[in-house]
Amino acid sequence: MGPMQIGIDSFVSAVTDPGTGEVVSPADRVAHLLEEVTRADEVGLDSFGIGEHHRSEYYDSAPAVLLAAAAARTSDIRLNSAVKVLSADDPVRVFQDFATLDLVSRGRMDLVVGRGSFTEAFPLFGLSLRDYDSLFEEKLGLLLKIRDEPAVTWSGTHRPALDAQTVYPRPLQDPLPIWVGVGGTPESFIRAGVLGLPLMVAIIGGQPHRFRPLVDAYREAGRRAGHPAEQLRVGLHCFGFVGDSDQHAADDFYPGWAEMFTKMARERGGRPPSRAAYDATRGPSGAYIIGDPETVATKMLAVSESLGGVSRISLQMTNVRLAHENLLHGIELLGTRVAPIVRAATGHPSAAG
Repeated sequence: MGPMQIGIDSFVSAVTDPGTGEVVSPADRVAHLLEEVTRADEVGLDSFGIGEHHRSEYYDSAPAVLLAAAAARTSDIRLNSAVKVLSADDPVRVFQDFATLDLVSRGRMDLVVGRGSFTEAFPLFGLSLRDYDSLFEEKLGLLLKIRDEPAVTWSGTHRPALDAQTVYPRPLQDPLPIWVGVGGTPESFIRAGVLGLPLMVAIIGGQPHRFRPLVDAYREAGRRAGHPAEQLRVGLHCFGFVGDSDQHAADDFYPGWAEMFTKMARERGGRPPSRAAYDATRGPSGAYIIGDPETVATKMLAVSESLGGVSRISLQMTNVRLAHENLLHGIELLGTRVAPIVRAATGHPSAAG
C-alpha cells in the first residue's frame, strides 16, 4: 500500500446552526468555507475539494470562483473540483478556468471531472438527459486534447468545431492533473483506465470493499492500455467526520445527515433514513468514516487495503446541521491526529517531517 493523501470535500451546503436554529446567510456560509480551507491548509491536510451543484441548498454552482478565493488564502494544500460537471460546461472554458486556477495556486490544482449525481444542470444549460453518456465522453476527449497541445483541431456533435484554434493560458503543472469522478458504473471505471486517468470514486453508502471488482477492472484496463501502475491512482470520496469520541462524532454528524437523506428519499423515492442504518454504515465494514481520530485512521487504512491501496481519501465533512466551530475542530483533528497515523502506516513523505 503506497502513501495515502487525506483531504476534505465540501459541497458548501446551506447550514442551519444547531445552537440557534437559524440558517447561516449565504455570505457567512462562504466566509466559513474559506475559513475551513485555511484551517485545512494550516493543519497540513493534503487536499480540499469544492463540488458543483445547481440546487437551492448548495452555494457551489461556480466552483472555480470559490477555488480561486481558496487558492489566494492558502499556500500548501492541493485544491480540486469535487466534481466539475463537465457534461454541462464547455471544455475550452473549463480548461481556461483551471489552467488559470493552477497559476493562481502556483501549481496546486487537480481538475476532477464527472457527470454529477444530480441532473439540474442539464435543463439549466439547455442539454438533454438523453445525451448523458455521449456528452461526457465527447467533452472529456476534447478536454484531454486541449491539455495535450495549445492549438486544437477538433469536431464533434455537442460543440462547434475548432480549427487550429489556440487555448490559453497554459497551466503551471504540465500536464494539468485531470481525474475522473465516478459512481458505480463499470463502463466509467474502464474508460478512465483506458485513458490512464486517476480515478475519484464516490462511495456514499454500502460497503467500500464491494467496489474492489470495479477498481480491479480500472487497473486492468489501464495496464492493458500500457499505462504505468503509478499513473492509475484511486481516490475515494466518502462521508466522514472526526470528533473527540466516537459517540460525539456520530451524534454531531447525524442530524444533518438525516435531514439530507430524508430530502433525497422524498425526491427520488425510497425509504427515509434511520439512526440504525446510519450506525450500521459507520460500523467497521460500512462506508462512513466517522469517529474519534484512532477510529477514523484505522478505518481509512482498512478501506484502502480492501481496495488494493488508494492514493487519497477525501471526507465529505460538510453537513447541513453542524456548527461551524465543530467543523473547524473536526478539520483540526483530521490534520493533527488522524493524518500522522495514516502517514506513518503508508509511508507518506510528510510522515518524516
